[in-house]
Amino acid sequence: MRIRIICLCVCVLCVYSLRAQLSGPVYPVPQEMKWGLQVVELPAGFQLTGESSANPFAVNQLKALLGEESGKTEKFTIYIGKRGDKAVRKYAHLIPQQPEGYYLSVADDRIVLAGNDDRGTYYAVQTLRQLLQGKRIQEVEIRDYPVVRFRGVVEGFYGTPWSHEARLRQLRFYGDNKLNTYIYGPKDDPFHSCPDWRKPYPAEEADHIRELVRVARENAVDFVWAIHPGQDIKWNEEDRSLLLAKFESMYRLGVRAFAVFFDDISGEGTHPERQADLLNYIDNYFVKVKGDVTPLIMCPTEYNKSWSNPAKGYLTTLGTKLNSGIQIMWTGDRVISDITESGLAWVNEKIKRPAYVWWNFPVSDYVRDHLLMGAVYGLELHIGKEMSGFVTNPMEHAEASKIAIFSVADYAWNPEHYHVQGSWKAAVKAVLPGESESLQVFVNHNSDLGPNGHGYRREESVEIYPVADRFLKGCRQGKLSSEEYLLLADEFTKIVEAADVLAVNQENRALAEELRPWLEQFKNMGLSGLEVLAMWKAAEAGDKDMFLRKYKHMRALQQKGFAIDQTYNQNPYQPGVKTGSKVMQPLIDTLFVLATECYNRKCGAQLDSKIFTSPHQSYSTVEQFKTLPVRVKNNRIIVSPMLEVVKWGNGQYLGVELDNVYTLKGLEADFGVKESAAWLQLETSVDGKLWETVGMSQHENQVKAQLDVKARFIRIVNKSGQEQQAYLRKFVVVL
Repeated sequence: MRIRIICLCVCVLCVYSLRAQLSGPVYPVPQEMKWGLQVVELPAGFQLTGESSANPFAVNQLKALLGEESGKTEKFTIYIGKRGDKAVRKYAHLIPQQPEGYYLSVADDRIVLAGNDDRGTYYAVQTLRQLLQGKRIQEVEIRDYPVVRFRGVVEGFYGTPWSHEARLRQLRFYGDNKLNTYIYGPKDDPFHSCPDWRKPYPAEEADHIRELVRVARENAVDFVWAIHPGQDIKWNEEDRSLLLAKFESMYRLGVRAFAVFFDDISGEGTHPERQADLLNYIDNYFVKVKGDVTPLIMCPTEYNKSWSNPAKGYLTTLGTKLNSGIQIMWTGDRVISDITESGLAWVNEKIKRPAYVWWNFPVSDYVRDHLLMGAVYGLELHIGKEMSGFVTNPMEHAEASKIAIFSVADYAWNPEHYHVQGSWKAAVKAVLPGESESLQVFVNHNSDLGPNGHGYRREESVEIYPVADRFLKGCRQGKLSSEEYLLLADEFTKIVEAADVLAVNQENRALAEELRPWLEQFKNMGLSGLEVLAMWKAAEAGDKDMFLRKYKHMRALQQKGFAIDQTYNQNPYQPGVKTGSKVMQPLIDTLFVLATECYNRKCGAQLDSKIFTSPHQSYSTVEQFKTLPVRVKNNRIIVSPMLEVVKWGNGQYLGVELDNVYTLKGLEADFGVKESAAWLQLETSVDGKLWETVGMSQHENQVKAQLDVKARFIRIVNKSGQEQQAYLRKFVVVL
């Protein structure tokens, strides 16, 4: 009897263990989900009912998932269709009535996949894909729908646009994760923006767009083609006709969703009444006439609160004059911003409609030496109904961006049930299932942006930070903690191992290639961490030979890290490769200094303990310039550029404060507009009080000055008597 009881208990435990494995989380998190008790073993064959009238792309996905129904059996039936279809008619009362909603149920003799519309049916199949474990699935009943109507990605970053192959992979990823929108708006595509927005695409590029439209449709995604005409548009009949002709050419390529961007421009193109007139014309004579085109989207010139001027009424003009069906994009309180209830309430009242959120994360075009692969947070959870759409602007690294994109899909589908950490870790597993542990180690330390002109920061190295903090405090007090020492050594070892594992992974080669420079720097950081800990141990023990060995190796690793930073990712804006820059690298640098100083005191040595950092800083009275980082390369002091339009008030300045008085040899600047030298004045100073004016020359947008003056301060001042609009493409002081 005892043996039978034991066997029964073992069987029960096995069943519960199997159920636990099969009843894992679903992403995006469904609105309603009820698990049953039974585990269903799918038969080799099944009866498929509703195939002829259901969404063909959903049917194709279902067959790819389960195989053809060869060896059909009446014992197990799969019902598939949308509201009104005969196959799912008796389940109609269970289907949510929201757009893209669906009902899914699994019982011992059937599966029901019933959408409120074709996309709902497609999403039911995507949920089924997650639930299946081989041929096993647990009984479940799901009623689900998205809270935010339009959810997806805007390829709107500056820098290298995604490749065609990367875009195709993206569209399939969106379909898997219930994103329904991809806005094509790469800033460096000349046929999207200036100078060639008026021209049709050449044959090869047109074929690529045609394929993207097809693959988007197969994955339940709207391919939204955006045009960016504002910088040189002429408000006349000719340009209006050319814009409409461009839309017609895109329509012939299969595009059925469109956007017009007026962001990051200056001059006549910023006029709100003319923008509204043009957009209404497109809406009335193109969108509504076609009948199969989704609502028009526009990105305004004042696309965030900090740049808005309510007194001039730009946003209220759009709200009053734009057709009500036109969507208006919004980045939040600033260019890079959390999304809050108060922020949406502020703009929604002015534009007379829910904002279409363009969230500038994980975009890194202003911190290109960093990868932003951290958790998605800073989005309030109860504001889903206050927005008409939510799209994320990603990095130029398409595969690395998928981690944030996954969580954005989860958030926008069901904001109130969004869980930051759970979604982040699920994203890591979705992007690299076979090596998710190694990827998690990497993303833990590649989340923050570093100092930047927008002042936006993210958490990084969160779990190890308290350990690092305690260890550092102990070192400063002359106490080496063995517990923290071992925990840090373990973390640095994981970093080294993860870098090697990820570099050779074959599961996602595109991801490995994107990460390669950062993986090399990441490994170097891990090795440096291990060596600096060894330095401390040797210093504490008074082991001179061991300390000197580790010290020399640390110096070599520092040089190697510098070489990596100077060799890879040499873009003209923020060149280099930074990793672990918020917690781990500063920890290593500080420990190196403290350990060397400790050794010098104990042994009467004079080893160099300096860690090179930029000794110079920018300073400005222009709000958008106030936190710009400065880097040094050879004899050039470089202020980090900006990509957005800058409102430069009269008397305001941008400058560099050096750490000492130097002989300045020159200045090279690019403010993105012609004739800027006519309203800018270059000044230098030894003490920051008495200033000397220096002449400048201009060619196109470039401003230059040949110098031979001693100074500690150099600045450019707006002396025009009025506010000017410009850019900051380049600002370099030459020593």
